[in-house]
Amino acid sequence: MRLLLRFFGFLFAAGTILFLVGVGAVAGLVWHFSRDLPDYSQLQDYEPPVMTRVHASDGSLLGEYAKERRIYLPIQAVPKSVINAFLAAEDKSFYEHGGLDFYGMARAGIIYAQNYGSNRRPQGASTITQQVAKNFLVGSETSYTRKIKEALLALRIERAYSKDKILEL
Repeated sequence: MRLLLRFFGFLFAAGTILFLVGVGAVAGLVWHFSRDLPDYSQLQDYEPPVMTRVHASDGSLLGEYAKERRIYLPIQAVPKSVINAFLAAEDKSFYEHGGLDFYGMARAGIIYAQNYGSNRRPQGASTITQQVAKNFLVGSETSYTRKIKEALLALRIERAYSKDKILEL
């Protein structure tokens, strides 16, 4: 009996030490990758490049000039069916998660492991918030470093902006 208690005491102590080392390692990684994150507050004042329209004196349109044909619409002007279709395709649980979809990440990881070596394209696990962080702040470099920075920024963006503002971006 005494030997059994000592064994469980050892397991508890070893588990506690491993847990604390793990927490310290995660905290160190978060600190390391948080040091040089871009400023996400610039998203508040973002204005997409739109077309320049030239009108005649009578008001008729003479021409449109732009690198991209964009028309800015606030989220309130987008039909609900379009929003629902976008959410269904990109991030079904957008309004439920806090920037990271852990279930989606686990699912993508399992599918990646199953398809490893088959030359199939990996399934994505990015949320809309992570896509905003990638497209506006960290770029599209393929690396684990970018994914970690993207995840940290997504958590910060979710705390700073409403879901509608994120979706609008």
